[in-house]
Amino acid sequence: MTRVVITGATGAIGQALAAVYAKPGNQLILHGRQLDVLETLAATCRHAGAEVELDQVALEDDDVLFAWLEALCTPTVPDIVIVNAGMNINIGEDASGEDWDDASRLLEINLRVPMAMGNHLGKRMRAAGHGQLVLMSSLAAYHGLPVTPSYSASKAGVKAYGEALRGWLAPHGVGVSVVMPGYVSSKMCDEMPGPKPFLWQPERAARFIAQGIERNRARISFPFPLNFGCWWLAVLPAAISQRLLTLFGYDHDHDHDHGDGAHR
Repeated sequence: MTRVVITGATGAIGQALAAVYAKPGNQLILHGRQLDVLETLAATCRHAGAEVELDQVALEDDDVLFAWLEALCTPTVPDIVIVNAGMNINIGEDASGEDWDDASRLLEINLRVPMAMGNHLGKRMRAAGHGQLVLMSSLAAYHGLPVTPSYSASKAGVKAYGEALRGWLAPHGVGVSVVMPGYVSSKMCDEMPGPKPFLWQPERAARFIAQGIERNRARISFPFPLNFGCWWLAVLPAAISQRLLTLFGYDHDHDHDHGDGAHR
């Protein structure tokens, strides 16, 4: 039996990933904050033949998180752990800047929790000699977007941490993949300011991610045109990259019809 853990399972990408892995012979451990959505998702996955467990532990509480992870590693480590829970905030409609309490919470959920899970599970998987960690970053990790500084920083941190984990764990039979999506249709995506080129539906994104996980790809980034463009933002001189972001509409003077953040 293949055991797959997905945090952020009630978001658009999380639900689509659960559907991809919902098949006979798979056990899904789905974590999310929205109990009604989680229960509906569980029913759908069970109907597809998967065994399903639900969890709503507080990921931000180290003691609770580590106790949960330790339970997941008994009697053996999960086969795949997809660390997908996340949130976003922005600088506001008047570009006055991010609220620091919101930014601190974002960094806790988007960066500290994935690092805590990678640290704990990486050691257990290394000792077991198998398993795969999948960390959710973003194409925004290549170069920070002026409208979402904290989100961009958190995803850059996840990218760097996942790349480092892969180098540490690969010799011991453990895979690590960093997922770097572009725009995927979701509530969080809708509430992000700025243009959203090459928008993918979550089902397409989930299939692409699952294929990358199966191949143990180091980086699962999409869609290609946006990935290629964002990569160039990282390698061009910063002044040029920042001018390009303004030219393409990623500044506070564009698209003010948005909220202040949502979970994936």
